[in-house]
Amino acid sequence: MRLFRTALCVATMVVALGAASAAETIRVGVLKYGTVNWELDAMTREGLDAKAGVEVEIVPFAGEDASNVALQAGSVDMIVSDWLWVSREREAGTDYTFMPYSTSVGSLMVAADSPVRALGDLKGKKIGVAGGPLDKNWLLVQAHAKDRAGIDLASEAEIVYGAPPLLMEKARSGELDAVLNYWHYAARLEAAGFRSLVSGTEAALAMGAKAPVAAIGWVFRESFAREHPGAIEGFREADRATKALLKTSDAAFEALKPLMKAEDEKTFQTLRARYRDGIPTRDAAAEEADAAALYEVLARIGGERLVGPGRTMAEGTYWMGAANGG
Repeated sequence: MRLFRTALCVATMVVALGAASAAETIRVGVLKYGTVNWELDAMTREGLDAKAGVEVEIVPFAGEDASNVALQAGSVDMIVSDWLWVSREREAGTDYTFMPYSTSVGSLMVAADSPVRALGDLKGKKIGVAGGPLDKNWLLVQAHAKDRAGIDLASEAEIVYGAPPLLMEKARSGELDAVLNYWHYAARLEAAGFRSLVSGTEAALAMGAKAPVAAIGWVFRESFAREHPGAIEGFREADRATKALLKTSDAAFEALKPLMKAEDEKTFQTLRARYRDGIPTRDAAAEEADAAALYEVLARIGGERLVGPGRTMAEGTYWMGAANGG
């Protein structure tokens, strides 16, 4: 009996070691202080990557350009970016492709007691915009404002471009009449009593999307996916499991508090709620159809400086599995 137990123990150890050696490492490049770290921290802390047969290695970068360069150089296997960038890169000959990560987008925020109640009220007002003149949410908000209120925000309002944290503080101090900021800064303003005049999602729906579209996603090379199908599918499984955990578990968010850096409990709860709102619920094909429609709107407004030479979204921009690579 003792010999049988010993043999069984050895066999179990061999199986476990075999499973461990089978796990593929996937290097994910992210902004050092970006909100994507919340999910990756929960994923690795809970061992959801290991359960899906992959080992996620988080590679932090100081800026988006650095992570893009790292993907191009092969220093990382995956980054977070948007489908507009992926499409433009594909037009240039790369084989990057995109899996939706989050539909959370920025909002045009005003103070609770602001006299601004509609887009038309922004005429002559001072608006802060994060992301620059070619930010896709800003372009969609402009298109929506022109279509709905007949106002050209770029020429009929005073536009101030700047860094998201600076614009948030200027809004709080009353130096701006409105501010279009990234979702987590908008959530902080919401917690401080600001209200949303229009969100990027609302603008996108007005411009032809049927439901919220992922603003950013996991970006990797098709060639990497073909060579390491287990890594991509394992990561996708871990991504889904982590989102399911964060969607329902307040305890999982409590563990993320140090990363979230919320000023107070109300801000923490608002950030948690808006993160959950941004968890994608549609399949990639439905998202791709809406993204293609929005691409045409953006190409018309932003031109080649925004989208490059392509007038329609490049084929294969969204990852559909093995079909992408034939």
